[in-house]
Amino acid sequence: MSSPETSWNTRLAVRYTDDKGVDHEISPIQSFTPTFATTAEPLHSIERTHVGVVVQPYSLTFSLTVNAIGPATAQLTALALNATEFSISMQERSGDDWSFSTIVLSRCVITSAAPTAATVAGAPQATFSGFSMHVDATDAGGAKTSGPLQSAL
Repeated sequence: MSSPETSWNTRLAVRYTDDKGVDHEISPIQSFTPTFATTAEPLHSIERTHVGVVVQPYSLTFSLTVNAIGPATAQLTALALNATEFSISMQERSGDDWSFSTIVLSRCVITSAAPTAATVAGAPQATFSGFSMHVDATDAGGAKTSGPLQSAL
């Protein structure tokens, strides 16, 4: 018998690996949103429809929001200001409810950083957005999927 979908008991962790190969946990983190867009549109002809497909380049983007109360905000700001490439991984810290065991965005570059105003009601936050050049996703069963295909120039 499977567990109902409402019994989420898994804690996820988000880490980044800097250009020197050192892992840093991003904590406390409010949100992490990777987005994989693999846009394709049908190709039509005057004789008939859907005769082919036009596949557009992948778009791998991310957005993450952190509280500015730990070292992560300063480290991510330094990565953004220096245009340093890094990798972001999301994985299970505890539990096994998640569909994936890991999602790794590699060769990431931050394109914008938006800190919030400091208020009396809590710590300010900073939202970092950027793109990735490659993604590896491993499902809970260990099957690995990668994209987009990398080729030598």
